[in-house]
Amino acid sequence: MNNAAVSIGVGVSPLFSPTLLGTVLQTGKLDPHYPRVCGHRGNVLDIKWNPFNDFEIASCSEDTTIKIWDIPKQLLTKNLTVCKKELMGHTRRVGLVEWHPTAANILFSSGYDFKVMVWNLDTKESIIMNPVRTITCHQGTVLSMSFNTNGSLLATTCKDRKIRVLDPRAGAVLQEANCTEHRANKVLFLGHLNKLLSTGTSRWNNRQLAVWDQDNLSQPLSEMDLDGSSGVLFPFYDADTNMLYVVGKGDGNIRYYEVSADKPHLSYLTEYRSHSPQKGMGVMPKRGLDVTSCEIFRFYKLIASKGLIEPISMIVPRRSESYQEDIYPPTAGAWPSLTAQEWLRGMNK
Repeated sequence: MNNAAVSIGVGVSPLFSPTLLGTVLQTGKLDPHYPRVCGHRGNVLDIKWNPFNDFEIASCSEDTTIKIWDIPKQLLTKNLTVCKKELMGHTRRVGLVEWHPTAANILFSSGYDFKVMVWNLDTKESIIMNPVRTITCHQGTVLSMSFNTNGSLLATTCKDRKIRVLDPRAGAVLQEANCTEHRANKVLFLGHLNKLLSTGTSRWNNRQLAVWDQDNLSQPLSEMDLDGSSGVLFPFYDADTNMLYVVGKGDGNIRYYEVSADKPHLSYLTEYRSHSPQKGMGVMPKRGLDVTSCEIFRFYKLIASKGLIEPISMIVPRRSESYQEDIYPPTAGAWPSLTAQEWLRGMNK
């Protein structure tokens, strides 16, 4: 694929159940009384869909709890206030949740108590008080978490200005970077390349991208200054096409790069431009893309000033409407490779 030829369009997905497809296709102003999931006693700080269950959500809140929600298959007809499970272990507000990428019913959370907790949801209890592991190596609030492809490693960034690569089962720090020159905010594993990408700022407050060897964090392999804006940079990596998308909070553009194992590792391609600044960004799973229009990535952009969510599709321009195998290599499926107990016993798949 000629990545430099990627362009922008807007598309919708045909690969859903009729109920979900109807929701994706629905446009226009939402009824102010539309049903909500509203069981927390404080502001919700993060939500994540279960990668193996399209009808299950994890949410975390300032009320120090994590809640697991079952969404009805016909979607909500009234406010949902009763959760499936409630996880109670953090002593301060909980800022991040992440599902394990290959094991079913394993959830990670991090809070302002500087702890990362590992939860096994494969139990009958509706209230879980004790995580299966508490990781206490951080000296500040965890800013981001990222798993490698089989979930055997966890990378974190922290307010103590360190990037860490952890064994998530043992809680041991395997690699650590002191980010005095590059103050990292977000970190990502770059698929099977054995590399990490971080976004942050330089000592001169320029926004930066940095690539690291995951086995040696003594210094970055490469750094790239972007601009002097102040919004946090959120990276999104597509391991199938080796494409990196970088979104700045408060920006109107999306930059994209081709990622390679060889230097300079990041090759700038082009960017999508808009006059509407984004406050946040969501991503459609790969199995929900429109392959007939050669769509390879789709964002959902939150425009807070307009109360609007806008879909933005990355489309490879091809004249044929037949399936293009070269831009759709095998991708991660919607089924777990492991049970929770198998992963906790040390298996990797």
